[in-house]
Amino acid sequence: MDIKVLIIEDEPIARANLAGILSRQYPDLTLIGQTGSVAESVAFLKTYNGSDPVRFPAPDLIFMDVELSDGSSFDIFKQVAVTARVIMTTAYTEYAVKAFEAEALDYLLKPIDPEALQRAVSRARERIGATRGTLRPAVTQKERFLVRLNDRIVPVDVRDIAYFYSEAKNSYLVTFGGKTYVLDDSLDTLEGAVNPQAFYRISRSCIINEQAIDSMDRILGGRYRISLKKGIDPLTDLTVSRARADGFINWMER
Repeated sequence: MDIKVLIIEDEPIARANLAGILSRQYPDLTLIGQTGSVAESVAFLKTYNGSDPVRFPAPDLIFMDVELSDGSSFDIFKQVAVTARVIMTTAYTEYAVKAFEAEALDYLLKPIDPEALQRAVSRARERIGATRGTLRPAVTQKERFLVRLNDRIVPVDVRDIAYFYSEAKNSYLVTFGGKTYVLDDSLDTLEGAVNPQAFYRISRSCIINEQAIDSMDRILGGRYRISLKKGIDPLTDLTVSRARADGFINWMER
Protein backbone atom coordinates (compact mmCIF):
# COMPACT_ATOMS: atom_id res chain seq x y z
CA MET A 1 0.00 0.00 0.00
CA ASP A 2 1.57 3.26 -1.16
CA ILE A 3 0.78 6.17 1.15
CA LYS A 4 1.37 9.69 -0.19
CA VAL A 5 2.72 12.08 2.46
CA LEU A 6 2.86 15.86 2.86
CA ILE A 7 5.08 17.41 5.54
CA ILE A 8 4.01 20.83 6.85
CA GLU A 9 6.88 22.15 8.97
CA ASP A 10 8.49 25.60 9.04
CA GLU A 11 11.84 24.51 10.51
CA PRO A 12 14.09 23.26 7.65
CA ILE A 13 16.18 20.98 9.88
CA ALA A 14 13.13 19.38 11.52
CA ARG A 15 11.53 18.97 8.09
CA ALA A 16 14.63 17.33 6.64
CA ASN A 17 15.02 15.03 9.65
CA LEU A 18 11.43 13.82 9.46
CA ALA A 19 11.64 13.33 5.70
CA GLY A 20 14.81 11.28 6.16
CA ILE A 21 13.29 9.05 8.85
CA LEU A 22 10.19 8.39 6.75
CA SER A 23 12.29 7.58 3.70
CA ARG A 24 14.63 5.20 5.53
CA GLN A 25 12.22 3.43 7.85
CA TYR A 26 8.83 3.52 6.11
CA PRO A 27 9.25 2.53 2.44
CA ASP A 28 5.49 2.50 1.85
CA LEU A 29 5.31 6.23 2.67
CA THR A 30 6.05 8.40 -0.39
CA LEU A 31 6.80 12.07 0.21
CA ILE A 32 5.00 14.22 -2.39
CA GLY A 33 5.51 17.65 -0.86
CA GLN A 34 6.92 19.85 1.89
CA THR A 35 5.54 23.23 2.95
CA GLY A 36 6.45 25.66 5.70
CA SER A 37 3.62 28.15 6.03
CA VAL A 38 -0.16 28.39 6.16
CA ALA A 39 -0.31 30.14 2.78
CA GLU A 40 2.00 27.65 1.09
CA SER A 41 0.10 24.69 2.58
CA VAL A 42 -3.29 26.02 1.50
CA ALA A 43 -2.00 26.59 -2.04
CA PHE A 44 -0.55 23.08 -2.14
CA LEU A 45 -3.76 21.45 -0.92
CA LYS A 46 -5.92 23.45 -3.33
CA THR A 47 -3.78 22.10 -6.16
CA TYR A 48 -3.52 18.53 -4.90
CA ASN A 49 -7.02 17.97 -3.53
CA GLY A 50 -8.35 16.23 -6.61
CA SER A 51 -7.80 18.94 -9.25
CA ASP A 52 -5.71 16.58 -11.39
CA PRO A 53 -5.27 13.19 -9.64
CA VAL A 54 -2.80 11.95 -12.26
CA ARG A 55 -0.40 14.89 -12.21
CA PHE A 56 -1.17 16.04 -8.66
CA PRO A 57 -2.20 13.05 -6.49
CA ALA A 58 -3.73 14.14 -3.19
CA PRO A 59 -1.82 13.31 0.01
CA ASP A 60 -3.13 10.45 2.13
CA LEU A 61 -1.27 11.53 5.26
CA ILE A 62 -0.04 14.90 6.54
CA PHE A 63 2.57 15.46 9.23
CA MET A 64 1.56 18.93 10.40
CA ASP A 65 3.51 21.19 12.75
CA VAL A 66 1.21 23.43 14.79
CA GLU A 67 3.12 26.73 14.77
CA LEU A 68 4.11 27.84 11.27
CA SER A 69 5.98 30.85 9.97
CA ASP A 70 2.79 32.85 9.25
CA GLY A 71 0.36 31.53 11.84
CA SER A 72 -1.24 28.39 13.23
CA SER A 73 -1.74 25.26 11.17
CA PHE A 74 -5.34 25.24 12.40
CA ASP A 75 -5.90 28.17 10.04
CA ILE A 76 -5.34 25.73 7.16
CA PHE A 77 -8.56 23.89 8.04
CA LYS A 78 -10.47 27.17 7.79
CA GLN A 79 -9.29 27.85 4.24
CA VAL A 80 -9.26 24.47 2.49
CA ALA A 81 -10.77 21.02 2.90
CA VAL A 82 -8.25 18.66 4.47
CA THR A 83 -9.20 15.16 3.36
CA ALA A 84 -5.94 13.45 4.37
CA ARG A 85 -5.27 11.85 7.74
CA VAL A 86 -3.32 14.27 9.94
CA ILE A 87 -0.59 13.62 12.50
CA MET A 88 0.20 16.77 14.49
CA THR A 89 3.82 17.43 15.51
CA THR A 90 4.71 20.09 18.06
CA ALA A 91 6.91 20.93 21.02
CA TYR A 92 3.89 22.08 23.04
CA THR A 93 1.24 20.10 24.91
CA GLU A 94 -1.47 22.78 25.02
CA TYR A 95 -2.70 22.17 21.47
CA ALA A 96 -3.71 18.55 22.06
CA VAL A 97 -7.42 19.18 22.60
CA LYS A 98 -7.62 21.47 19.59
CA ALA A 99 -5.77 18.91 17.47
CA PHE A 100 -8.24 16.15 18.24
CA GLU A 101 -11.15 18.54 17.69
CA ALA A 102 -9.72 18.91 14.19
CA GLU A 103 -9.84 15.08 14.00
CA ALA A 104 -6.08 14.66 14.00
CA LEU A 105 -5.10 11.01 14.01
CA ASP A 106 -2.27 11.49 16.48
CA TYR A 107 -0.35 14.16 18.40
CA LEU A 108 3.44 13.74 18.56
CA LEU A 109 5.60 15.86 20.83
CA LYS A 110 9.01 17.00 19.61
CA PRO A 111 11.58 15.59 19.70
CA ILE A 112 9.53 12.79 18.19
CA ASP A 113 9.90 9.47 19.98
CA PRO A 114 10.56 6.64 17.45
CA GLU A 115 8.08 4.29 19.14
CA ALA A 116 5.39 6.99 19.17
CA LEU A 117 6.06 7.65 15.48
CA GLN A 118 5.78 3.95 14.68
CA ARG A 119 2.45 3.68 16.50
CA ALA A 120 1.14 6.75 14.68
CA VAL A 121 2.20 5.41 11.28
CA SER A 122 0.65 2.01 12.05
CA ARG A 123 -2.62 3.71 12.99
CA ALA A 124 -2.49 5.76 9.79
CA ARG A 125 -1.93 2.61 7.71
CA GLU A 126 -4.97 0.98 9.29
CA ARG A 127 -7.24 3.96 8.73
CA ILE A 128 -6.06 4.60 5.19
CA GLY A 129 -6.23 0.89 4.36
CA ALA A 130 -9.79 0.71 5.70
CA THR A 131 -10.77 3.73 3.59
CA ARG A 132 -9.34 2.10 0.48
CA GLY A 133 -10.97 -1.22 1.30
CA THR A 134 -7.67 -3.04 1.66
CA LEU A 135 -5.45 -3.80 4.62
CA ARG A 136 -2.62 -5.48 2.74
CA PRO A 137 0.66 -5.32 4.67
CA ALA A 138 3.32 -2.99 3.29
CA VAL A 139 5.86 -5.82 3.30
CA THR A 140 5.20 -9.40 2.20
CA GLN A 141 5.50 -11.84 5.09
CA LYS A 142 8.47 -14.14 4.64
CA GLU A 143 8.73 -17.89 5.17
CA ARG A 144 12.52 -17.77 5.35
CA PHE A 145 15.40 -15.31 5.52
CA LEU A 146 18.61 -15.54 3.50
CA VAL A 147 21.52 -14.54 5.71
CA ARG A 148 25.15 -14.01 4.78
CA LEU A 149 27.79 -16.04 6.58
CA ASN A 150 31.18 -15.02 5.24
CA ASP A 151 31.04 -16.11 1.57
CA ARG A 152 27.98 -18.33 2.02
CA ILE A 153 24.28 -17.57 2.00
CA VAL A 154 22.28 -19.55 4.55
CA PRO A 155 18.47 -19.92 4.44
CA VAL A 156 16.80 -19.70 7.87
CA ASP A 157 13.17 -20.77 8.21
CA VAL A 158 11.02 -18.26 10.10
CA ARG A 159 9.74 -21.08 12.35
CA ASP A 160 13.33 -21.62 13.54
CA ILE A 161 13.76 -18.00 14.70
CA ALA A 162 13.42 -17.37 18.45
CA TYR A 163 13.81 -13.59 18.26
CA PHE A 164 15.29 -10.64 16.40
CA TYR A 165 17.20 -7.85 18.08
CA SER A 166 19.15 -4.72 17.22
CA GLU A 167 22.34 -3.42 18.77
CA ALA A 168 24.80 -0.73 17.73
CA LYS A 169 22.85 -0.06 14.50
CA ASN A 170 22.95 -3.73 13.47
CA SER A 171 20.10 -6.25 13.37
CA TYR A 172 20.40 -9.92 14.30
CA LEU A 173 18.28 -13.05 14.35
CA VAL A 174 18.71 -15.79 16.95
CA THR A 175 17.52 -19.33 16.24
CA PHE A 176 16.08 -21.86 18.66
CA GLY A 177 19.28 -23.81 18.06
CA GLY A 178 21.41 -20.98 19.42
CA LYS A 179 22.80 -19.62 16.14
CA THR A 180 23.03 -15.86 15.59
CA TYR A 181 23.09 -14.17 12.18
CA VAL A 182 23.52 -10.56 11.10
CA LEU A 183 20.71 -9.10 8.96
CA ASP A 184 20.70 -6.16 6.57
CA ASP A 185 17.14 -5.09 7.40
CA SER A 186 16.07 -2.79 10.24
CA LEU A 187 13.70 -4.03 12.96
CA ASP A 188 10.98 -1.82 11.47
CA THR A 189 11.26 -3.74 8.20
CA LEU A 190 11.52 -7.10 9.95
CA GLU A 191 8.40 -6.38 11.99
CA GLY A 192 6.39 -6.09 8.80
CA ALA A 193 7.99 -9.19 7.28
CA VAL A 194 6.89 -11.72 9.91
CA ASN A 195 3.49 -13.02 11.00
CA PRO A 196 2.13 -10.74 13.78
CA GLN A 197 0.28 -13.74 15.20
CA ALA A 198 3.62 -15.45 15.87
CA PHE A 199 5.97 -12.51 16.53
CA TYR A 200 5.58 -9.42 18.73
CA ARG A 201 7.81 -6.38 18.99
CA ILE A 202 8.32 -6.01 22.73
CA SER A 203 10.58 -2.93 22.49
CA ARG A 204 12.48 -0.78 20.05
CA SER A 205 15.28 -3.35 20.05
CA CYS A 206 13.55 -6.77 20.10
CA ILE A 207 10.91 -8.82 18.23
CA ILE A 208 10.14 -12.17 19.86
CA ASN A 209 8.55 -15.43 18.74
CA GLU A 210 5.79 -16.55 21.12
CA GLN A 211 7.20 -20.09 20.96
CA ALA A 212 10.40 -18.85 22.62
CA ILE A 213 8.66 -17.49 25.72
CA ASP A 214 8.74 -19.58 28.89
CA SER A 215 7.30 -17.04 31.36
CA MET A 216 6.94 -13.32 32.15
CA ASP A 217 7.61 -11.46 35.39
CA ARG A 218 5.86 -8.17 36.08
CA ILE A 219 8.39 -5.49 37.10
CA LEU A 220 8.34 -1.81 38.05
CA GLY A 221 6.71 0.64 35.70
CA GLY A 222 4.05 -1.75 34.40
CA ARG A 223 6.61 -3.65 32.32
CA TYR A 224 7.33 -7.36 31.90
CA ARG A 225 10.62 -9.25 31.82
CA ILE A 226 10.56 -12.34 29.62
CA SER A 227 12.28 -15.61 30.45
CA LEU A 228 13.11 -17.78 27.45
CA LYS A 229 12.62 -21.50 27.15
CA LYS A 230 15.52 -23.73 28.10
CA GLY A 231 18.37 -23.73 25.63
CA ILE A 232 17.73 -20.27 24.14
CA ASP A 233 20.34 -17.66 25.03
CA PRO A 234 19.09 -14.14 25.92
CA LEU A 235 21.55 -12.01 23.95
CA THR A 236 19.65 -8.76 24.50
CA ASP A 237 17.32 -7.08 26.99
CA LEU A 238 14.03 -8.99 26.92
CA THR A 239 11.96 -6.42 28.80
CA VAL A 240 8.59 -5.45 27.32
CA SER A 241 8.50 -1.65 27.18
CA ARG A 242 5.79 0.14 29.12
CA ALA A 243 4.17 1.47 25.94
CA ARG A 244 3.84 -2.08 24.55
CA ALA A 245 2.94 -3.93 27.76
CA ASP A 246 -0.86 -3.92 27.37
CA GLY A 247 -0.65 -4.90 23.72
CA PHE A 248 1.77 -7.69 24.59
CA ILE A 249 -0.54 -9.20 27.20
CA ASN A 250 -3.48 -8.98 24.81
CA TRP A 251 -1.36 -10.69 22.15
CA MET A 252 -0.41 -13.49 24.56
CA GLU A 253 -4.04 -13.99 25.65
CA ARG A 254 -5.62 -14.03 22.19
